[in-house]
Amino acid sequence: MATVTPTRAPAPRPPSARRAPRRRIHPKYLYGTAAVITVLLIWQLVAALRIKPAIVLPGPSDVVKAFGTLFASSTIWTDLGASGKELLYGLVLATLIGLPLGLMIGWYVRLSYALSPLITFLYATPRIALTPLLIIWLGIGDASKIAIVFLMAVFPILINSATGVQNLDPAVLRVARCYGASHLQIFRTVALPGSVPFLVSGLRLAVGQALIGVFVAELSGASHGVGMMMSTAGQQFQTSTVFAGLFIFAFTGVVLTGVLRRVERRYAAWRPQT
Repeated sequence: MATVTPTRAPAPRPPSARRAPRRRIHPKYLYGTAAVITVLLIWQLVAALRIKPAIVLPGPSDVVKAFGTLFASSTIWTDLGASGKELLYGLVLATLIGLPLGLMIGWYVRLSYALSPLITFLYATPRIALTPLLIIWLGIGDASKIAIVFLMAVFPILINSATGVQNLDPAVLRVARCYGASHLQIFRTVALPGSVPFLVSGLRLAVGQALIGVFVAELSGASHGVGMMMSTAGQQFQTSTVFAGLFIFAFTGVVLTGVLRRVERRYAAWRPQT
């Protein structure tokens, strides 16, 4: 009778020998990068062909040279510090006032009835037009510039905060009341977490408005700042320096918006479904 010799199963590969799955790049990054590179190439081509004079439309290489010249001097750090302080103080003040006020307006109906006409009036008013008044009231120092940034940034935060509370799922609120939750408990455990995505969206919109406020404030009389640097360069026909300042504002907005987008995606599951 023939004997059958058992065959050994192949030894498992050690974990170190296993290939880690390759991470695929999301298509949105590929398309976005390709679009940016295409625009830069077309821009450089137009500048190289001198379809427009260099004083009117410098190329990306000219802007890079302007960046090198700017950061080779110590003045740019003073300008960045002045603009950064105005942006930071204005955004923080807008958040400290707009966030709790918006939550209260969304939570208390009577307060919403009382303040909505005033908020609508101020929001419809071009806040930049208030710049001369703010300079008269607060002077040409940092206080008036921070006030301009605050006025530009506070309304997106306030309105989104109120909207987030007002758009809570009524069924969730009824369930919380059925379980005997108090008014404060419902606000703390249901209303506040449920409105977080709206709060982050308001902050993201406020960043862009605050950057506009910084630029406008520094045009109204400042000794330092990126906006003031751009204004001075424009008067001297240094177009590449103007573009460099523009990209500084744009990069700041992109970085801050990217950070807030990550926070917004983290709490996206709490967004009420329509």
